Amino acid sequence: MSIVVEEERLPAPDTRPVIVSSTVSDAHSWNLVYLQLLIEELGYQVVNLGPCVPEEELIEACSRLRPTFVVLSSVNGHGGQDGLRLIRRLRTVGELGDLPIVIGGKLGIGGTDPQIIAELAAAGFDAVFDDNADGPVLLRRFVRGLDVGELRELR
Repeated sequence: MSIVVEEERLPAPDTRPVIVSSTVSDAHSWNLVYLQLLIEELGYQVVNLGPCVPEEELIEACSRLRPTFVVLSSVNGHGGQDGLRLIRRLRTVGELGDLPIVIGGKLGIGGTDPQIIAELAAAGFDAVFDDNADGPVLLRRFVRGLDVGELRELR
């Protein structure tokens, strides 16, 4: 028997939306729906861009919507490669240089690889979550850090 403790849902301190997206090569959508629901439980409005989002489309959406933060998710094992290309491009766009952005899921086809995690963090992701069971807990902690004005790096 498990007991679920509900947290009080408070309005997000920032009214801008959160963008949830997959990487360009990832066609999965169930992970995006899960993340959307998780982030909405924390009080944020979510714009879910869906699966197989081209880098240009994600960057344009970030420039247009100016989100509170961005969550990228990958299930197919190519998230590390796709994420590196995207973050390098995104960080060169002036107004997006300090946009909080995280990536998580199956980042490599060989399972969790500390080198991929380190490369993603060094390239500009504010947090990198592998596909272990603690991902949702770590994402909540990251968001709470944003809520109180402290950008915390979790890896």
